[in-house]
Amino acid sequence: MLLFIILSPILSFILLGSFSRSFGNKGIRFFSTFNIFINFIFIIFLFSEILKTTNLYTISLGNWITSGNLLIEWNFIIDDLTISMLFIVNLISTLVHIYSLEYMEKDPHFIRFMSYLTLFTFFMIILITGDNFIQLFLGWEGVGICSYLLINFWYTRIQANKSALKAIIVNRISDFGLTFGIVLVFYFFLIWMFWI
Repeated sequence: MLLFIILSPILSFILLGSFSRSFGNKGIRFFSTFNIFINFIFIIFLFSEILKTTNLYTISLGNWITSGNLLIEWNFIIDDLTISMLFIVNLISTLVHIYSLEYMEKDPHFIRFMSYLTLFTFFMIILITGDNFIQLFLGWEGVGICSYLLINFWYTRIQANKSALKAIIVNRISDFGLTFGIVLVFYFFLIWMFWI
């Protein structure tokens, strides 16, 4: 169930992108919204379980980066804070998906829009559940890219292009701050390890 919560939106994105013609417009509407809604239902069950037991759940998918003393693994962690954020993010994502069904109904690129929304949800989940700073940074970058794609969805409009450019520039500035913070944490932990 935990892995489904994390991977469900990216699987939905892949299926929407690969088999959109097979599903048709109505199938896409149902599939994308139903997938996010089912994800939200699973999160509600997990939320109630964590509140009762106060357990900490971890999912390990293996090693990602190994370099000398540096070992970065693909790990996901779900605790009280994580599940609270997952609840909020998936509630809002479900509501946005439902709202978009009506709002974007007559747009010829409806499938692309729904794909971007599910991808945005996936990267938000990665950002929240990542067990290390590198995964957090990956989620942050993915959210930034999806924000750019969603803001610039109607790319023929000049104002949409300008807004998307502003968003990506602000994101690059914050990337520098986040990267600098990650490097500082790594540096100070290395010094701490050598002093012990």
